[in-house]
Amino acid sequence: MNLKIHLHLRFRRAKTRFMKELMEKNDLLKPPQVGKIVEGKIVGFGQAAVFLDLAPWGTGIIYGKEFLEAKNELKKLKIGDTVFAKIIDLENEDGYIELSLSQASNELVWLELQQKKGKGEKIVVKISGANKGGLLTEVSGISAFLPVSQLSPENYPRVEGANSIKILTELQKFIGKDLEVKIFDLDPRERKLILSEKAKEIEKIREMLKNYRVGDVVEGEITGITNFGVFMRFGKEGLEGLIHISELDWQLIEDPADVVKVGDKIKAKIISIADDKVSLSLKALKEDPWKDIEKKFKKGDIKEGEVTKFNPYGAFIKITPKIQGLCHISEFGTKSKMESSLKIGEKYQFQILSIEPEVHRMSLKLVEK
Repeated sequence: MNLKIHLHLRFRRAKTRFMKELMEKNDLLKPPQVGKIVEGKIVGFGQAAVFLDLAPWGTGIIYGKEFLEAKNELKKLKIGDTVFAKIIDLENEDGYIELSLSQASNELVWLELQQKKGKGEKIVVKISGANKGGLLTEVSGISAFLPVSQLSPENYPRVEGANSIKILTELQKFIGKDLEVKIFDLDPRERKLILSEKAKEIEKIREMLKNYRVGDVVEGEITGITNFGVFMRFGKEGLEGLIHISELDWQLIEDPADVVKVGDKIKAKIISIADDKVSLSLKALKEDPWKDIEKKFKKGDIKEGEVTKFNPYGAFIKITPKIQGLCHISEFGTKSKMESSLKIGEKYQFQILSIEPEVHRMSLKLVEK
């Protein structure tokens, strides 16, 4: 191919590519589309109407329902001011591009919120209400929710037994107060905006947790009791971890308050560090009662046991203060027959059907008189 022609073709291709990229980057070269947000300068006010210069595409108008919805905001504007509006019709019967100020404002607010979330920006909000699940507020005119689970450790309601009425009473104390939060989740289509007070501390907590390892024994103070476990503050950093009800003792615990009280100074073992959450264990520091259990109990032995609890699988039977076995419901046939044969708190004779010390399991059978 002739060098001159070759260079000419390369130039044309480069020029075409350049113009395409320019048009993609320059919104002014794109034709207007319904749903697009445009910027325009106010050039006039009519009766229940505002006119905007949308050069080079023509004149836009905000009127009718859209004018009424944005009336308060439009009162603050004057000729020469620039505003953002959303195109809802490319050409109405009078030849104007029909616009919505309120729809554009709403979309821009959600866009701004999305940017704040992406940057991890901190926001100060005033709490306006509360329900059993958390706190109510708003951000930039958008209703927002701060769940109980996303409150900082200092503000988390420590309510014994997780009583919902008491939790609500504690949450109502925040009404009228300012809290510093981050955006945890949002969905403009569902108008869902979830906040987190805890999120602003997560990075700091993660950094402090680098000083600890699974297996470390820490000393601290019980700061709260719930129906699922207890909270413990430990270390010079004042970190907080959860001791789940199943980690309080080797025996079955019905109420964590039977084991510890708020203010108790105790030691616990770190059994898990996941992100910013620490799981602790009291029973890990106690001797496992199931250790060498096969030296004390054997399959076929008849032992006296106390009925402590019914569940859908059967009845829990306390054989020793720290060891419980299960008398499966299949031994009775039906739940009603099980509950008529056994009474909670009463003692009966049971035969050991199997022992599995590695999973702390003992199967039992009621010995009929």
